[in-house]
Amino acid sequence: MSAPNTISIDKLVRLIGTPKCPRLIDVRQENDFETDAHLIPSAIHCAFDKLEDQVEAYVGQSAIVICHNGASLSQGAAALLRHRGVPAEVLEGGIDTWRQERLPLVPFAKLPPVDAQGRTVWVTRARPKIDRIACPWLIRRFVDPHAVFLFVAPADVVAVAERFGGVPFDIENVFWSHRGDTCTFDTMVEEFGLSTPPLLRLANIVRGADTAHPELAPEAPGLLAASLGLSRMYADDLQQLEAGMLLYDAFYRWCRDATEETHNWPTNRPRGE
Repeated sequence: MSAPNTISIDKLVRLIGTPKCPRLIDVRQENDFETDAHLIPSAIHCAFDKLEDQVEAYVGQSAIVICHNGASLSQGAAALLRHRGVPAEVLEGGIDTWRQERLPLVPFAKLPPVDAQGRTVWVTRARPKIDRIACPWLIRRFVDPHAVFLFVAPADVVAVAERFGGVPFDIENVFWSHRGDTCTFDTMVEEFGLSTPPLLRLANIVRGADTAHPELAPEAPGLLAASLGLSRMYADDLQQLEAGMLLYDAFYRWCRDATEETHNWPTNRPRGE
């Protein structure tokens, strides 16, 4: 049983990637973080001595505080957050135990610079269908919950990214794009260190739907149909993205929790009929 104001690694694993995941705050000191610049998925780094200046950004959310081993550093930071009205818990065992369990870690060097509000900015082509909804979902659920996405004309993607301090994705000749037979979602799963069984399963479905290879996964045609349907329901790309977040939340939970479950009808038919 977890101690008061702490959360177990097993419980946090179940929360990451879902809409209910609290804000994860890595409070390791700057020099410690620089020697091991990796983050638990969806976490941000805010050294404990800078936390006081950042508290307002967490008001209205719950938080989980992370340090090396879940001891005094994170305990003190969580107490400070609670004092300022932010419900906060400490990750038991900290990032050291997380690593010992061989759980995914996001390389900080792969994260783009943040804007004045501390958000990463991503730029891609307008009228998204599959990859350009799947990738924002992955980023918001596992990398940066407050990431900003700009959908613009294809010819303007690179210029807009340069002018607005963003990162272009899912266009030709950029880092975050298709590679060989794989799609941009595959690239992000690999580069962000997120190659867990559920996300690899989801990546296979996304690839099948996005690259016209429905034979890759039985679920790929369903994802394609739902994605094309959403693209016709919403004229506004950001509204479509918000609707698509729910779609990918559902596919992810199926990949993680429900692949062995079947369904038949009627479920309550008496035996012998």
